[in-house]
Amino acid sequence: MSPEQFLGFPDGFAWGAASSAYQIEGAWNEDGRGLSIWDTFSHTRGRVERSENGDIACDFYHRWQQDLNLASELNLNAFRFSISWPRIFPSGTGQINPAGLDFYDRLVDGLLACGIEPYLTLYHWDLPQALQDKGGWAQRNTVAAFGEYAEVVGKRLGDRVRYWITHNEPAVVSLIGNVLGHHAPGFRNPLTAAKVWKHLLVSHGLAVQTLRSVLRPDAQIGITLNLSPVHPASDSDADRNAADRLDLISNRMFLDPVLLGCLPQAARQMLGVFYPRVSQADLELMSQPIDFLGVNYYSRLVVKANRLMPVIRATQIHPPGNEYSQMWEIYPLGLHEILTRVWLDYLQPHHPGMPILITENGVCVPDGVDFDLRVRDERRIRYLEQHLQQVWQVVQDGVPVTGYFTWALMDNFEWALGYRTRFGLIYVDFERQKRIIKDSGRWFSQVIRQNGLTASLPKL
Repeated sequence: MSPEQFLGFPDGFAWGAASSAYQIEGAWNEDGRGLSIWDTFSHTRGRVERSENGDIACDFYHRWQQDLNLASELNLNAFRFSISWPRIFPSGTGQINPAGLDFYDRLVDGLLACGIEPYLTLYHWDLPQALQDKGGWAQRNTVAAFGEYAEVVGKRLGDRVRYWITHNEPAVVSLIGNVLGHHAPGFRNPLTAAKVWKHLLVSHGLAVQTLRSVLRPDAQIGITLNLSPVHPASDSDADRNAADRLDLISNRMFLDPVLLGCLPQAARQMLGVFYPRVSQADLELMSQPIDFLGVNYYSRLVVKANRLMPVIRATQIHPPGNEYSQMWEIYPLGLHEILTRVWLDYLQPHHPGMPILITENGVCVPDGVDFDLRVRDERRIRYLEQHLQQVWQVVQDGVPVTGYFTWALMDNFEWALGYRTRFGLIYVDFERQKRIIKDSGRWFSQVIRQNGLTASLPKL
């Protein structure tokens, strides 16, 4: 093989960037929007670095047309965004806020006018605070409220939006928000987390059923899971068991119900008193037929045994000598590994026609504006290049990956880390709300233009 080779992608490949409502929109108390759990969490002292919040964020609510023009300049043919649930239902259910629906009406029309396919996510973590006050995802009533929300949004936008994602990363909501407490609502209660896990997946199935009844016939409905290979820190039995346990909790507890209609065989023994009570009717809802699987990948997990950690009984470690971002190890081979596993273990034997969309993949590295107003983010270019090589390779291996969305379109509010960590293709000066396309954005634009990249293939 030559040192450099053009890696072309299939015709019709979706090239996009992703975002979420709370991270970019701002306008937290405008036009009838209600409070979300992230409004409450970020305004609680000590929850977010430097006491930052998403009150303004990227001010996308007011600047969306400017940002869509930048997306067009990047040659994106797809854009993933989420709906703010409390912007539609300020109280979580009941009274609809027309101004909220009008905003997303304009956004969808704007995307289509730019030749950009909308990919809509219903839930990207911003549960209405009014529902949280009644128990949030730990209560079955929230499932019904989510179905009502899905129906209203589906009826309003379903004539123009073809691609629908019910939930983004339910594992993060369950584990980071309700076991570790690092995300909203900030609980550390494994029993609550088990109920949250169940109701998130049941609500996914209910939303699939609801959307099927109101969307256009060619609509494509899926769910996005954050998946990572889990590797033991050593060959010891304790570390291997820790890796298997974390793999079950973070990967299989979501893949198995959604794609196989069952819970992992080892779940009852591993989870013990935290094993969730799930009826056959629940499993049938969780495994409602979907049209695609969204996969978010950032890094692998390397773990060692730690019996002091609740539920997981494992601690992530960072192997020395490897390259790291501001948050994670940079490990491109993990993308190849997890996509291949999902295809061989789940899709090929059970859903052979189902495509995979990479709905998030990106890196946070320190960015700065140089004297000439240019952002030279070479490390992000290298990250994207290395991961796209892995995507190309799995496509060559027969894995049906049909799209790639980088996280993120622009720098934004990065949850509990505030504005310190930057993932965007577009640099945002948050004080002045100025935008600058980074070198990585220019590079990605060229990849999209030629539907591929010229790169050296690493050995697998």
